[in-house]
Amino acid sequence: MRKFLILLPLLAGLAGCIDIPKGSKQPVRQSVRASAPRLETRQCLAQLGAIQANFTPLPDRYFSAGCSNVGTVRLASLQGDSAALALSNLGPVTCPMANGFAAWARFGADRAAVQILGSRLARIETFGSYSCRNVAGTNRRSGHATANAIDVSAFVLADGRRVSVLDDWDNGTSAERRFLRVVQQSACKRFGTVLGPEYNSAHKNHFHLEADGANFCR
Repeated sequence: MRKFLILLPLLAGLAGCIDIPKGSKQPVRQSVRASAPRLETRQCLAQLGAIQANFTPLPDRYFSAGCSNVGTVRLASLQGDSAALALSNLGPVTCPMANGFAAWARFGADRAAVQILGSRLARIETFGSYSCRNVAGTNRRSGHATANAIDVSAFVLADGRRVSVLDDWDNGTSAERRFLRVVQQSACKRFGTVLGPEYNSAHKNHFHLEADGANFCR
């Protein structure tokens, strides 16, 4: 939150620009808008700071073909019940998605780890967030194309154990298998679209979490 307060004056003083070629064959450049965050984004950032997330607000960026980073942050760590939760491989993510992810990490994943596995979480590993791509097999943009989705691959416990979706969904101990199913069901209560190993083979190694307002949990 401290980083956010420092950045606000700087962001407010920068002018946005959009570079549109006029009938040329030159490639379209990335557009960056570094204006001050809108009211709804400021409120979201304040909420993210209130729950003790360690984050940095990012300038809006517009890319070609429906891909963008608007109202995004970079999460460095989240707060668990008793300690900070480290994150790996996580890029820009929308502020609402970050807030939902922070709540799920603490109240869904961290508490489930303590109750089921007997150890708090130390780190959540991901395959990332933003990626300018389509939903596999379609011409529809993925939630990743607007930084509104996160792919979670594994959980590292404070006692050193690592529970991964790929290795432990079917082949882990009974406690590890239960833990993974509990955290997925917890995610289904917080995100519109949640996909896991039982959805299709493309998700055998991760949970896809997306804040899209849908009601699809597989």
